[in-house]
Amino acid sequence: MRVAILSSEAVPYSKTGGLADVAGALPKALSQIGIDSLLITPCYLQTKGEHLWEIAIDDLWVNWRGTPYRARVFYSEANGSPTYLIDAPSFFHRDSIYGYREDYERFAFFNRAALAFLKRVNIPVDIVHLNDWHCGFAAVEIAHLRYWDQFWSNTRTVFSIHNLAYQGGFGQGELWDMGFGSEFEQNHFAFNGYASALKGGLSAADMLSTVSRKYGYEIQQSENGYGLDWLLRMRKDRLIGITNGVDYEVWNPATDKTLPAHYNYDDLTGKAICKRSLIESFGLPLDMDRPVFSIVTRLTSQKGIELIQQVAGEILNTGAYFIALGSGDKSYENFLQQLRNYAPDQVGVYSGYNEDLAHQIEAGADMFLMPSRFEPCGLNQMYSLRYGTVPIVRAVGGLDDTIENFDRVNGNGNGFKFHEFSADKFLEKIYEALFAYAEPDAWSRLQRNGMTEDNSWINAAKKYVALYQLTLES
Repeated sequence: MRVAILSSEAVPYSKTGGLADVAGALPKALSQIGIDSLLITPCYLQTKGEHLWEIAIDDLWVNWRGTPYRARVFYSEANGSPTYLIDAPSFFHRDSIYGYREDYERFAFFNRAALAFLKRVNIPVDIVHLNDWHCGFAAVEIAHLRYWDQFWSNTRTVFSIHNLAYQGGFGQGELWDMGFGSEFEQNHFAFNGYASALKGGLSAADMLSTVSRKYGYEIQQSENGYGLDWLLRMRKDRLIGITNGVDYEVWNPATDKTLPAHYNYDDLTGKAICKRSLIESFGLPLDMDRPVFSIVTRLTSQKGIELIQQVAGEILNTGAYFIALGSGDKSYENFLQQLRNYAPDQVGVYSGYNEDLAHQIEAGADMFLMPSRFEPCGLNQMYSLRYGTVPIVRAVGGLDDTIENFDRVNGNGNGFKFHEFSADKFLEKIYEALFAYAEPDAWSRLQRNGMTEDNSWINAAKKYVALYQLTLES
């Protein structure tokens, strides 16, 4: 089986969010279990440098708006698997990866170039795995091409939804100029009087996946369907939920080079050293008996920051520490700074993003808060489990799939979760966690329950292989 994965971003080449982690890790995991896989992603201005090893093609001609466009293709294995980067300066050499009026055109070109590359090098692929709206164009194009171009006749497509809220909308009049002029293609894109790249992918792909079983159910409901729940219900027999994995070569407290001490399931001594270091790094008075609550997040309403605002005072009233790493909405950033000013002996705040510090917080904290409004998959709760840090989450999307409430009687469970988007329900789980924290044997059991969970990318990759096989057979 040969698989080509297309993504608008992928670690280590580019990143704005979790999509990049998935796209960077999945092809590597597929290769490790014997699948012939490759990744195709744009070469941005920010990408140039150490990751680019060689030029694969210097003159990839792409038919765009009726005119041949000359692109280049770089080759790299910086993510542990074969990667091809589409270099088209007028489309991708910008100050940021997203945020332009013509983003729909930029990624439509990327899709066209990726398919042109596969045909140019004569690499027939069994599965083209497409990610989010940026790659919806290729789903429609392959569905159209397979009827008259023998090269694509046996190729099938899987379209993964990482976040349904982003839909890649644009004017229908643009479709003809971009080479999607047939009635077949226009019908796939048409949505409420305009064109949607996401709708094109959902409509045209042979199989759909999303990044957790629960999220796959949620997006079929009007509340979370963003106007496309009807289509997802119509295609629900083609929709599979697969939770993202964690790269344990990167997120492993036994080997993590960013930590002041290492630890594992059998010996948690190093976690106490990490806690001490974390408290001291924020200049807080040292008290190892106090629990450390933490967040590492984008500061947006999706992440449920308003619930954290409502319970923060109660957390501090227990005497606990609260440590936050994040950036985003200025009102939320201001709230964290005001909280720090109010309780400088209990609160530590880092505004922005710092990858090393994110690891150190996961290792040094006792509890990790994720009260999200919605969360397609989530990764930090899985990092927390591996690091023996107890997640307190809202039961949505991947948070519901990966976290099981701890039962102090039988010792089962790996965290705490609540259902209603309510500060009172959130606070109940925080108090439950504090009760468990006060019982060292129960807390140790809870930590170790989480550390034994297998959320590896190898495990996730096997599920994707099963999905690919199902796609080829259907």
